[in-house]
Amino acid sequence: MTDDKEMKDSTVQEKSETSATTAPPLPPLEAAARRLDRQLGGGAVDKHKVLHTYANPAKVVRRWLGTASGAAGSATVADIAEAAGVLFDPNGACSTGRALLLAPGGTTMELDTTPKESPQFLTSASSREVESWLLSLSIRILWKEKNFSEALDLAQKSISILLGHLEVASMNLTSLSGVSTSSLFPLLARLYRYRSLLAEELKDVGVTATIRRDMTIAHNMACLRRDVDCQATLLNLMLRDLLIHSQIEQAQKLLSNSTFPDSASNNQLCRYLYYSGRIQALRLEYTKAFSNLSQCLRKAPTNTGLGFRITAQRLAIVVQLLMGEIPERHVFFSKGMKTELSPYLAITQAVRRGDLAVFNKVVSEQASQLQQDETFTLISRLAHQVVKAGLRKLHVSYSRLSLQDVADRLGLPSATSAEFVVAKAVRDGVLDATIHHEEGYVQSHDLVDVYATKEPTEAFHRRIAYCLTTHNDAIRGMRYPPDAYKQQLEASRGNRRKRSEDKTDEEKAQELEDELDDEY
Repeated sequence: MTDDKEMKDSTVQEKSETSATTAPPLPPLEAAARRLDRQLGGGAVDKHKVLHTYANPAKVVRRWLGTASGAAGSATVADIAEAAGVLFDPNGACSTGRALLLAPGGTTMELDTTPKESPQFLTSASSREVESWLLSLSIRILWKEKNFSEALDLAQKSISILLGHLEVASMNLTSLSGVSTSSLFPLLARLYRYRSLLAEELKDVGVTATIRRDMTIAHNMACLRRDVDCQATLLNLMLRDLLIHSQIEQAQKLLSNSTFPDSASNNQLCRYLYYSGRIQALRLEYTKAFSNLSQCLRKAPTNTGLGFRITAQRLAIVVQLLMGEIPERHVFFSKGMKTELSPYLAITQAVRRGDLAVFNKVVSEQASQLQQDETFTLISRLAHQVVKAGLRKLHVSYSRLSLQDVADRLGLPSATSAEFVVAKAVRDGVLDATIHHEEGYVQSHDLVDVYATKEPTEAFHRRIAYCLTTHNDAIRGMRYPPDAYKQQLEASRGNRRKRSEDKTDEEKAQELEDELDDEY
C-alpha cells in the first residue's frame, strides 16, 4: 500500500512539473501561420530549405483559409502587427509587407521589445502566403471601419507585393527559393476582390477606369499562367462592374468571349451563374437566364450566404414570371426569405389574377424596395404578362366577348387598346380566337387538346436537356487516382518497390497533413 501511495505521489508531482514547464499557447494568428508553415513543408533549421512539397499547394492554402477563418474573424490591428513582428524577418523577402503591417494607416505600432530567446521566423515555404493573408486581414479591418481610401491604397500595395513575389519566383524556378507559386493564387484573388469592392464604395470614375483596365490585364496574365482562382474571380468582378454601370452589351460580349474555368471554386461558380442569368434576363433571354439561376440556387451553400440566395431567388421569381409561369408557393416561404420575398408574392398573385389595376397598385407601393433590389426594370415588363393572364381567363370563361368588356375587365383605357392587345395575344399563340373588327367583339375557338400541340415535346426537351447537363457535370466531376499510370508502368517493368515506397508523394503529404490537423 505504501508503494502505491509513493507511485501516485510521484506521478502527481511529474504532472505538476510538466504543466509548469509547458509553454503558453500561441496567439491565434501566429498559431495558424505556424500550422500553414508546417503543411507547406517548412519547419527546417534552414529557413530557405523546404522539407517537402505538395503537387497542388493552392488546394492546401484554400483548405487552410477555411480552418483559419475563426482566428481571422476576431483579429485586430494590434494582433496583426504583433504577428507580423514575430513571424517575418526584417531583412527577409517579406520586409515590405512587414513594414506595412506594422504601420497600418500610417501609424507605427509599438511592439513588445522584451528580449526573447531566438526569433523563429517563418521559412520561405509559407512566408509569402502568411504575409498576403495578414495584409488581407488588415484591408478587411479598414473596410469595416469605413476607411475606404486607406484600405484601397493598402490593397494596391498588397497586390504589387504579391506580383513582385510571382515575378521573382518566375526568374528562380530552378533554385530552392523558387518553390511553386500556385499557393499564392487564392490569396491574390482575394486581394483583387477586396480592391474592386473598395472601388465600388468610393464611386470614383477615375479609380474605376484604372481598376477596370488593370483587371483586364490581370485576367489575361492569369489565363497564361493557368491561375484558376484569379481567372474566376476577375471574370466575376468584371461582369459585376459592367452590370453596376449598366453596360449590358459589353457584359454580354465579355460573357460570350470568355470561358469560366471548370475547376473553379463552387462560390465563384455560383456568382458566375448569377451574373450570367442577370445579363441574359436583361437581354430578354429568359429561358437561359432561368436555367442559370436555377442551377445557381441548387449549387449555392444552404448553411451560409443567405443574402446571396435571397438575391438570386428574387431574380429567379421575376424571370419565371416573365416566362409566363407562376412560381410554386413554397418558394416564398423558404427559411429566412419570407419577409424579403413578400413584395414578390404580392406581385405574383396580381399576375396570376390577371388584374392590371392591382398589379400597378402593388408595383407603385413597392417601387422603392424594387429599385433597391434592382428588379424594377424587369418587373415593369410584367404588365404584358398580366394582360395575357387576364385574357386567358376570359378566353376560358367566355366564347364571345365585346372588346369594350375586355377593356373594362383588364383595366385598359379603350376598346381600341383592347383590340391591339388581343391581336398581339392571338399572334403570339396565347389565344385561339378571331377578332371581328366591325362588330367589335372577339370570338373564341374550341379548346384544342394540349397533347396535339408542341408543348409536351418542348417539356420533354427541357427535362432531357437538364438530365444530360447533370450527367455531364457528374462525369466532369470524377477524379481518377493520381499517377496510376506510373505505377502500372513500373509494375510492367518489374520494378517492385517496398510497401512503404508504393505510396505517391501526394498520399504521403496527405497523411502528414492529416496528422498535423489532428494535433491542432
